[in-house]
Amino acid sequence: MSDSQRFPVAAQALAYLAHKGAYGPGQAVPSAVLAASVPTNPVVVRRVTAMLARSGLIATRPGASGGAWLLQQPQDIRLDKVLRAVNGCAHLGSPPAGAKGCPVSEHIPRQVAKALSAADSAAAEALSRITIADLLADDPVSLAGIVVVPAQAAAKPARPPARTTVPA
Repeated sequence: MSDSQRFPVAAQALAYLAHKGAYGPGQAVPSAVLAASVPTNPVVVRRVTAMLARSGLIATRPGASGGAWLLQQPQDIRLDKVLRAVNGCAHLGSPPAGAKGCPVSEHIPRQVAKALSAADSAAAEALSRITIADLLADDPVSLAGIVVVPAQAAAKPARPPARTTVPA
């Protein structure tokens, strides 16, 4: 599972546990049920829930009567903590090394690194204001003003302008 998948799976699993009122072993939600809600493979969910358990956000119990449950209230689980729990990052990448002797190439990677660091810090700061309870709410203040682009629109590449040829 890629790093980019762990955080959304973790956030959705935690929200599902909160939605189901899974606050103790008696309300444990099996990984197959969590996987169906995401939807993903139960193995992916078990890997993510193991990470969430190590961070103290949930507890798990293996076996036929096993599953996962929350150890904290949804309003106390902030998304920046979830991101750290699954070893995720909001990191946007890193600039390539510059070419020696080129004044632009030697300068720009440093500046791009600063810009990426600022964006990463801003993302972490934004996530620190959003909780699992916010994800379940209809119109939480923490998500006000955020515009979501549908996946199909975001996935479509921009069409380059048509090229015209001039006859010789």
